[in-house]
Amino acid sequence: MPSALAIAAHPDDIEFLYAGTMLQLGRRGWDLHYINLCDGSRGSTTMNQQECAATRLEEAKRASKTLGAQFYPPIYADMEACYTTENLKKVTAVVRQAKPSIVLAHAPSDYMEDHEVACRLAVSAAFSHGMPNLVSEPPVDVFMDPVTVYHAQPIGNRVPTGELVHPHFYVDITDVIDEKVDALACHASQKQWLDESQGQDSYLQTMRDMSQEVGTMSGQFTYAEGWRRRLHWGFCGPEDDPLRQALGDLIKERGS
Repeated sequence: MPSALAIAAHPDDIEFLYAGTMLQLGRRGWDLHYINLCDGSRGSTTMNQQECAATRLEEAKRASKTLGAQFYPPIYADMEACYTTENLKKVTAVVRQAKPSIVLAHAPSDYMEDHEVACRLAVSAAFSHGMPNLVSEPPVDVFMDPVTVYHAQPIGNRVPTGELVHPHFYVDITDVIDEKVDALACHASQKQWLDESQGQDSYLQTMRDMSQEVGTMSGQFTYAEGWRRRLHWGFCGPEDDPLRQALGDLIKERGS
């Protein structure tokens, strides 16, 4: 079956930004794969780093299971995200294992550098999936099928300097919003952290509000996720667009 791989920075980012689209792909028989590159270990004011990492690992595993996705473990600690060859080899190994037609990634410009580094690593790993002279860690055989990369909306739908970002197209997630909330609720340790660090009174309601805002931007859907397709050079054919093809009946094009 066709495969889609979600690559994000932290435990709960996939649930905030990608999960509705993943659920819709899963309903259509797609094989789903899931990795957070950070371990979430510094996202607490009540647990030490080791306790936090262990807690958030189990939460992410439960969330991945809720989405029906295969789980891959994180590769570095919070705030240690760096674009290095060592990290690229690790992410490339995941891409080669998942063999995705679709890679879902963060926006290239987002409020936090961990998101931007995760985006860069996802893009480069999608690019290098067919390079036999780039040996992944652990070693995984290359595959030569095309991979198309799609970028999610940035947090708050704005770049760090405040300009609004309009996606290329919107995916209707209205009929899976409750499942998306259930997946995010698996990250229970984040409520206290987000309340204290970012003033999010309820992270579940915050996610609903974000999804509703994107739905409003679409002019058609109650809840939506927005996506921008990356240019095809080095990744896929110029006309390849598997996400639009898979979810065509749930998609609203920008400006249409």
